[in-house]
Amino acid sequence: MEEEKVNEFKSQANDLFQKMKYEEAIELYTKAIEIKPNAILYSNRSICLMKLEKFMQGLEDANKSIELDPKYPKGYYRKGSALFELMKFEEAIEAFKQVVLLAPNNKLAREKYQLCQKEIKRILFEKAISRELEKSPFETLTFNKNDIPNDYDGFILPENNILTFEIVKEMIESFKNEKIIHSYYAFEILKQIREILSKLPNVLELSVSENQLLTVCGDIHGQFYDLLNIFEINGYPTENHFYLFNGDMVDRGSFSLEVILTLFSLKIVFPQSVHLHRGNHESSNMNSIFGFFNEVRTKLDFKFVGLFTELFDLLPLSSIVENKIFIVHGGLPSKEDFKIEELKKIDRKQQPDTGIMCDLLWSDPGYAIGIRPSPRGLGVVFGADRTQKFLENNDLQLIIRSHEVKMGGYEVTHNDKLITVFSAPNYGDNMNNFGSYINFRSDLKVDIKQFQAVPHPKTRTYYANMM
Repeated sequence: MEEEKVNEFKSQANDLFQKMKYEEAIELYTKAIEIKPNAILYSNRSICLMKLEKFMQGLEDANKSIELDPKYPKGYYRKGSALFELMKFEEAIEAFKQVVLLAPNNKLAREKYQLCQKEIKRILFEKAISRELEKSPFETLTFNKNDIPNDYDGFILPENNILTFEIVKEMIESFKNEKIIHSYYAFEILKQIREILSKLPNVLELSVSENQLLTVCGDIHGQFYDLLNIFEINGYPTENHFYLFNGDMVDRGSFSLEVILTLFSLKIVFPQSVHLHRGNHESSNMNSIFGFFNEVRTKLDFKFVGLFTELFDLLPLSSIVENKIFIVHGGLPSKEDFKIEELKKIDRKQQPDTGIMCDLLWSDPGYAIGIRPSPRGLGVVFGADRTQKFLENNDLQLIIRSHEVKMGGYEVTHNDKLITVFSAPNYGDNMNNFGSYINFRSDLKVDIKQFQAVPHPKTRTYYANMM
């Protein structure tokens, strides 16, 4: 009888997994595990957790799978996948090595093993290079206009290199038609945005007056055609229509370069109307794994990796709207009684791997009170009590954050004091979720708009799917 019930739950969960309903699948795998745990159930639940980017929990389940059956290859494969996502490449190598020993014909495990080796070499190389470099790559690199081939049919800047809204629209049309921008023009755009970003504080202070509109967008993740759909539905930035993009503009999606160049260009044209936050994916560690650097090397030149790394270090970390709404990519830090004044003093020109900056970009809200470790492996999970305390200590009313895919495109939690907004519909082409954005008028009433994914050209992916 027990066996029948376990198989029933497992079969239903497998069906839900195929339909990309990962949270529901997890519930059923959990019910089966509670009756009679086995290595397969833990392995299956592990991949569901990793699909939801809960890599630490996925690793825990992979380890339990191995404990129950040390000769089950998939347990080690899941372990290697989780460790890779957690950037623990040397440990991941050992897990994939075990898969190959148990299943010598597993071609995928051999590929992942080689990918781990490649990442370890890359890290060592980048460390060696960083010790040698003293100057900014913006000061040492040059791109010659004369190198543009005669048959180039991509976007062209005017002779004075000055961007206007109409010129940006021309660039967008070129991108829509899958034309790759030449390195010379891309470099000119990056030089201009560097001048703007370098002068910005960690915390932007924004206002919304009569007849003005502020739109807050969450993760875009390289989904260029969905970004354009937001503008089609909601309008492009103007002097009275502000946009705030709350981090994770790149990685995963295959058009991250087009997304970031479009947003940088709009920021250049409308410096007071377009605001860009740093997310956890605006960092070299993530970009090297989740596709952006590979995309940049493919479409432009490997030299652009250092340029984008420097620019991402310059992105502001948060905004406060009308002294009432706090907007940040991830969430709150583990430190109790955290004050905005502390955030203003952080040196943001670094990788967000530890400390308060890491928490701000990586943390998630949870249902339990207090602070606990994050299943992501970085940041923390904070409860409604911490949200309330932070708001009271800083005389604020609401937190808006992103960082997590939500099936409806958004989620309101923590006694209506915290909103998650996610703007990448059908995330990664496999989640079937809505996207959303939030509009604010001068009265600061929350107006959430949902939207669905639009078609995009089929193209290669630039990151290794470890699952």
